[in-house]
Amino acid sequence: MFELKPLSREGVPAALEKAMRYRLLNEPAEAESICHDVLRIDPENQQALVILLLALTDRFGKGYAMGATQTQEVVQQLRDPYERAYYAGIVCERRAKAQLRQGSPGAGFEAYEYLRDAMTWYEKAEAIRPTGNDDALLRWNACARIIMGNKLAPRTEEKGELQSE
Repeated sequence: MFELKPLSREGVPAALEKAMRYRLLNEPAEAESICHDVLRIDPENQQALVILLLALTDRFGKGYAMGATQTQEVVQQLRDPYERAYYAGIVCERRAKAQLRQGSPGAGFEAYEYLRDAMTWYEKAEAIRPTGNDDALLRWNACARIIMGNKLAPRTEEKGELQSE
């Protein structure tokens, strides 16, 4: 095995810029790796945690083994209650979009549930948002439009059997 080389504290800002660039280039694994390097020397770096969280959610539905547990652990490390609620919503929203892209049987029902969870988190974030920050409202509206545009509905039971899509 290899011993990982530590990042210098002075290199953190440039490393975080690179992580964002890798996310924009659709290379979430590289962004994730950089964030882990930053968090190794600065475990509570909030910017690194947010970028890491977004990189993890970029990988939803793309054949990677990305579980909800890892993203939830990162969300819990965010200190600001608004950011915890907002990014918990982002995780749910991105899981919903991954479900819709996969299109497997029942995906619409699963996506609906994730979107409603996201909307609940966004409502919590909206209640405590900083003045002038309407990000949670914008995300809530986006979720509502996805539900309406795709005619998503909750799973219902009919005579003991699950209704098909």
